[in-house]
Amino acid sequence: MGEFVSVEVADQIATIRLDRPKMNALNSQVQREIAEAAREVDADPQVQAVIVYGGERVFAAGADIKEMADMSYADMATHSRTLQACFTAVAQIGKPVIAAITGYALGGGCELALCADFRVAGESAKLGQPEILLGIIPGAGGTQRLPRLIGPARAKDLIFTGRHVAAPEALAMGLVDRVVPDEQVYTAALEWAATFVGGPTVALRAAKQAIDRGLEVDLDTGLEVERLQFSGLFATDDAKIGMRAFAEKAKPKFTGR
Repeated sequence: MGEFVSVEVADQIATIRLDRPKMNALNSQVQREIAEAAREVDADPQVQAVIVYGGERVFAAGADIKEMADMSYADMATHSRTLQACFTAVAQIGKPVIAAITGYALGGGCELALCADFRVAGESAKLGQPEILLGIIPGAGGTQRLPRLIGPARAKDLIFTGRHVAAPEALAMGLVDRVVPDEQVYTAALEWAATFVGGPTVALRAAKQAIDRGLEVDLDTGLEVERLQFSGLFATDDAKIGMRAFAEKAKPKFTGR
């Protein structure tokens, strides 16, 4: 457990909780603690799904501008590697990850949410990439993950203008997947995460890797990634359990092996 980022596990669901008053600004320490938390839940065999949550008031309002303001090019050339590595650690968690978004998810906060597989937002949530208003651009994956999620034209609209997107518009453009009343955000994320508990964890990891890696390559290479992942699952106990249960019209009891 870090000073500003903690991991809580209950019912095989891990919650990575950000708690840096007042707005969960993502300074260097928070970034390192997020990466450590991501690696922890990824390696824990008891964890089958993950929620990233900033609390009832705000998800994360972005990077710590005060920390960055006096950085030189040389400083940022080094710091930006740590920044991207922090978010990449979340994106590479080999389990279903849900971002539970309350309040603001702006700049780095939005980029953190983009690293999740799914996003649940409160009705009053606002998302965006306002870096352009500071004379810079997103540096933690926004120019890459956002267009892959919502398409290049919509991503350019958000990045070029820096405007904030309210939850209904975010849902319509595919930036978030569900919108619920503000007070139900974490509960909705828990309920969604619970659907993965007891599932075939090895197959879920393989599916996530095949999709994510496939988005980075051409179709033929992606199909080969899929073929190898698909074939490899036939060496697992879970595949045998699942197919045997299907034949016997029973509910499979996966073991994660």
